[in-house]
Amino acid sequence: MSIFDKIFIFFAQTKISTGSGGVNIPTRSAAQVLEDSLNLVYFVAGITAVIAIIIAGYTFTTAVYDPVKITQAKNTILYAVIGLIVVVIAFFITQFVMKNL
Repeated sequence: MSIFDKIFIFFAQTKISTGSGGVNIPTRSAAQVLEDSLNLVYFVAGITAVIAIIIAGYTFTTAVYDPVKITQAKNTILYAVIGLIVVVIAFFITQFVMKNL
């Protein structure tokens, strides 16, 4: 048995007590942490898509007869909406998978 095995066994057998100080140690599973992380990613992606749509809408309304800006704004809105749809689909797929684990 190597020294690393002994250290691993020592830490594996160590118990953590909260004592009277009220230290709260989170006891979340890996699936819960993964689900929360994915929800954060989906939230950030959704906010980013909405901001992109707002900026593209502003660009579209201020592009006075400039076909390049109008095309850019239309493409930005299109890609942001497609990205938002992909995020929503990914959210529902991961929610379905997480509930059926």
